[in-house]
Amino acid sequence: MTKSLSWRDRRTHFMHRYHARRIARGAPVTAFVSQPEPRTIGHLARGRQLIAGNFLFSGLLVESKDQSIWDIAGNNDIVSYEIQGCQWLDDLAAVGDTKARLLAQEWVHEWITRFGAGKGSGWTPDLVGKRLIRWINHGFLLLRGQDKEHADAFFRSLSHQALFLARRWKTSHPGLPRFEALTGMIYAGLSLEGMEQYVPAAVAVLAQDCAVQIDDEGGIATRNPEELLEVFTLLTWAAHSLGEAGQTPPIALIDAINRIAPTLRALRHSDGGLARFHGGGRGLEGRLDHALANATIKSGSSDGLHMGFARHTAGRTSLVIDAQFPPKGAVSGNAHASTLAFELTSGRRPIIVNCGSGHSFGDEWRRAGRATASHSTLSIEGYSSSRLAAPGRVGTRTQELLEDIPNLVHCEFSALYDGRRVELSHDGYQHTHGLTHARTFDIAVDGRGLVGEDILTTLNPSDNRLFDRALDQSKLKGVPFALRFHLHPDVEASIDLGGGAVSLTLKSGEVWIFRQDGSAEMTLKPSVYLENGRLKPRGTQQVVLSARAIAYATRVRWSLAKAQDTPNAVRDLVTEDQDLAGPHNS
Repeated sequence: MTKSLSWRDRRTHFMHRYHARRIARGAPVTAFVSQPEPRTIGHLARGRQLIAGNFLFSGLLVESKDQSIWDIAGNNDIVSYEIQGCQWLDDLAAVGDTKARLLAQEWVHEWITRFGAGKGSGWTPDLVGKRLIRWINHGFLLLRGQDKEHADAFFRSLSHQALFLARRWKTSHPGLPRFEALTGMIYAGLSLEGMEQYVPAAVAVLAQDCAVQIDDEGGIATRNPEELLEVFTLLTWAAHSLGEAGQTPPIALIDAINRIAPTLRALRHSDGGLARFHGGGRGLEGRLDHALANATIKSGSSDGLHMGFARHTAGRTSLVIDAQFPPKGAVSGNAHASTLAFELTSGRRPIIVNCGSGHSFGDEWRRAGRATASHSTLSIEGYSSSRLAAPGRVGTRTQELLEDIPNLVHCEFSALYDGRRVELSHDGYQHTHGLTHARTFDIAVDGRGLVGEDILTTLNPSDNRLFDRALDQSKLKGVPFALRFHLHPDVEASIDLGGGAVSLTLKSGEVWIFRQDGSAEMTLKPSVYLENGRLKPRGTQQVVLSARAIAYATRVRWSLAKAQDTPNAVRDLVTEDQDLAGPHNS
C-alpha cells in the first residue's frame, strides 16, 4: 500500500510506527481516574449478528462463527479502517449480555496481543482517538470479571495509545480526523492516571480548530451532513467530559456546538434521518436526535441556507435541496455533482432520494454515486454538473477530486399566498453547452403538494453560440437531457392514467401522484439505493422525464401531490431498525 504514497506520507507512516513501537516498551500500567458515561449508540441487530459470527463491514460479509474479527479484513483497507476504530464495541454493548461482554473482552485483548506493540494498520492519530473513546466508554464492560493480568494489559495499552496520541495528533489531517484525535486525547487525559498533563494542549488546539474548521453558519468544508454529525458528536463529548472533570470548556468549543446544532436540525428530514449528500448517509436510527438532545441546545432551525442546503418543512413534509456549488480542492474527495438535487420525505417515509454514496461497494459504485445522474435533479446526457478530475494522491489515499464545478449558484426564497417558493439556478453546463439550469419549487403550506419547474436556458450571445454548436453536433435533434426522481426502495411505483401519471405508495399507506406537463417523455426505470451497512445496493426505481433542448429556453413542469383520499396524518410506527432487522441487513 505504501509504495504508491508520496515520500512525505511514507515518512509520516514510518514515524507513526516508530513512535508506537518505542512507546510500547515504556508504557506504564495506569488506572481510571474517572470514566465518562457511555454516550455512543450501538446497533442491537448488528451486535447480535457479530455474536452469531456474521461480520458485515463496508459491504463485506464474512460468515464464520469461529473466526476473529481481526481476520476478516484481509487486504481491504476500507474494512480494516472500520474495524480498527472499534465502533463495533457500541453494537456489542447494545446487546449487553454475557456473550456480548465475553466477545468484546476477547477481541480487545486479541488486539492488544496482535497490534499492541505498534503493529498493523490501526496506528494513525484519528483511529487511535476513535479507539480510545470506545475503550474508555465501555471500560466497565471490558473489565468486568477480568483478572489482574488482563486488567493490567488493558490499562497498559490505554496508556500506550494515549502517549502515542500525545506525540502524533499534530500529524492528523484537519477536519474530522483531527477532531477524532483531539477528542480521544482529551478523553484519555481526563480518564487515565498520569495523562492529565496532555489535556490543556489538546483543548487549546481543539478550540482553534472549532474557530477555523466550523464556519459562521455551522458548516464544514466537505458539506457532508453525516460528517458534520460526527464532528458535532465529538465536540459535545469533549465539552461534557471537561465539564464532568470540573473544567470549563473553552468559549470557541461551546460557540461551535451552538452554531452546528441549528444546521443539523435543518439537514434533518421529518423521519429523523439526515439528507444524503456529498458522501454522507442518513445516519444510524435515532443518533441525530440523541446528539441534539445531549447538546441541550433548544434553538431550532430556520428556513434558508444551512451549509449550502435549502430546507423547508410544511405539515409532515420536509424538502432539502443542494443549493450551493460542491466542495472543491482537497476536501472534494467524497463530493458529489449534486447541485440543485433534492430529497423529499413525508412523515417517517422518504419518497424522493439521492442514490447515496457507494464507497462501501467498491470504486465503480462510489464513482457512479457521485454523478449528477445519481441524484434527483436534471442532467444533460453524458455530462454531470461538475466533473471528476483524474485520480490523484490526497494524503494517504488516491482520490478523484471534483473539478470544473459551477461558478455561480443562485438561491432565493419567497412567500406565496398558499405556500412557499424556492428559486435556484447554476451554470454548471454553461461552458459545455451554453446552458444554465434554473429550478423552482413551490411547496403547499400544508405539505400535501410540491410543484416544480426546470428550465435550460442561454443567458447571453456567447451562450447562444455554444448552444448552437451543441445543436449542430446533435444534427439539430436537440441536446438530450433528463430529469430524474430517484425513489426510496420502500416506495411502490406504478404508471397510471394511461401513462399520464405515476402513483407512489408508501409503507405508511400514503399515496402520492406524480404528473408532468407533457413536454417530456415520462418513464419508470430501475435505480439503486446505496447505503453503508448493507451487503449490496438495494434495487429501486426512478421516475425519468426525458426531453431535448432545441431552443434557447426549454421548460418542463411537474408536480407531486398526495392523493385526495390520503389523510393529513397516518399512524406509522415502523422504524428503520425494524426494516433492517433481517439476518444480514441485505
